[in-house]
Amino acid sequence: MKIVYMGTSDFAIPALRALCGKAPDVEVALVVSQPDRPRGRGKKLTPTPVKKVAEELGIKVATPDKIRGNSSFCEELKSLCPDLIVVASYGKILPSELLAIPILGCVNIHASLLPKYRGAAPIQWAIADGNEETGISLMYMAEGLDEGDVIVQQSVEIGSKNAGQVTEELAELGAKMLVDLLPEIEAGKAKRIPQNHELATYARMLTKEDGHIDWSKPAEVIARRIQGMTPVPGAWTNYGEIKMKVLAAHVAEKSSYDGYPSTVGQSPGSITGVSGEGIEVQTGSGKILIDIIGVPGKKPLKVGDYLRGNEIDNQILLS
Repeated sequence: MKIVYMGTSDFAIPALRALCGKAPDVEVALVVSQPDRPRGRGKKLTPTPVKKVAEELGIKVATPDKIRGNSSFCEELKSLCPDLIVVASYGKILPSELLAIPILGCVNIHASLLPKYRGAAPIQWAIADGNEETGISLMYMAEGLDEGDVIVQQSVEIGSKNAGQVTEELAELGAKMLVDLLPEIEAGKAKRIPQNHELATYARMLTKEDGHIDWSKPAEVIARRIQGMTPVPGAWTNYGEIKMKVLAAHVAEKSSYDGYPSTVGQSPGSITGVSGEGIEVQTGSGKILIDIIGVPGKKPLKVGDYLRGNEIDNQILLS
């Protein structure tokens, strides 16, 4: 089976490796990824994670600036005569002329239990919204945003895992599901389960502002938002003039700091206690205990470790 693989982020790497190393009678004829982008402080042009891996594996890589209306790229794909196109976290919707190229269709590895959380950031929003589980949907692609027929789904529990941890788990799960399903796809026997579009929800693209903690929200909501925004785009709060990153936190079931002196009272954002156990903060309802923080010029640390050489002023209102 000849496959064209389209992916960009780290999420797409396990499936690419699985196709190259574990799937029998599979040839990955081409990898398509986003163009190199300026990254880091020096704004150096950097290839995508998938492009790096593809080059390590010796696979030809294409990085078109656009795929819609790109006749030369379309002709390049046609010339390969692929049996199947596999897409995972590529970042662009495939136009109809590309969807029509492979004989067996185009299959997407999507990180949600469709029709919930169609779109760019399904894992982060599933966690932030308080879902107990999420999962992988293997689906045949259609022209709409994640609207195609579902082939198979598998769920995982979210628990206390942050978005980065769930992403790693789902990436490995998606790779396994794809390889296991390839024989059915090749034989034309894979299921096609239409989605109920009335139940669809959307996971919009994240911005840095999505990580800004609103202390007026209930503690449970804040804890899930921090969990969902870690590690990207990152949860943060203003500690005076410092932008403090919050990498882990949980709801404080019982305050360990009753009577802790504070001149700012108990308004949301008030630091109501500081110790090696964490930074306790008043929210709109209940309290949060911050476990791990990051401040400019220092690597992220557990609060107890940070306090060995630094202080947290409980008179400062977080915002």
